[in-house]
Amino acid sequence: MLVEPDIARIAATIGDASRIRMLVLLMEGRALTAKELALGAGIEPGTATSHLKRLVDDGLLESAAQGRHKYFRFASEQVAQLVESLMRVAPKRPSQPAAKADEPIRRARFCYDHLAGSLGTGLLAMLLRKRWLEPDAADSRQLLLTTLGEKALRTLGLDLNALRGKRRQLACTCLDWSERRDHLGGALGAALALHFTQQGWIERRKHSRVVQVSAEGTAQFGRLGIKLPA
Repeated sequence: MLVEPDIARIAATIGDASRIRMLVLLMEGRALTAKELALGAGIEPGTATSHLKRLVDDGLLESAAQGRHKYFRFASEQVAQLVESLMRVAPKRPSQPAAKADEPIRRARFCYDHLAGSLGTGLLAMLLRKRWLEPDAADSRQLLLTTLGEKALRTLGLDLNALRGKRRQLACTCLDWSERRDHLGGALGAALALHFTQQGWIERRKHSRVVQVSAEGTAQFGRLGIKLPA
């Protein structure tokens, strides 16, 4: 007997306003407690508990206990991609005008654990232009690391063997909701975002997806050929 994906079930789960607000909150890339998710979604903690159970039961979230608290996060990278796709196609609220080109969230932000906005799309454009990555002819969303790219990224200090050992795709495209162009996802996208953070080129704003690019980062990205809005 064939088992088909229960798309209607997932659609109903994420179709609830409180649950989708919780999922959007987790796009910051941090694990959050039930209380934090309840406050962010504007609902009572008791109500949040039932919503979180539904999200966990349907494989969208996973939880981990640490001390007195239980933290929730996406069950997989695919869930983050799903939420990002919904943010891209969802109509804008009349009370929330579309982000302008010079607004921080459009300039640079996190999409789960990799970079988005102008910085993210500029990073992918650079990697393709320098032929460090190339499209996979078998799957247009997948990207292949070239010999030139492998050498360059190892020079940056990335452990590519470790990245290939992760239980996720190495490099893929992810359509950016503000730029309407692709940014880099996958293990490589996450590794580069972490590397830039450790080098002090970028800093994540507290309790936000927005990324601040330092003066050193602006200079280094410029040397790599990544141009950011003024």
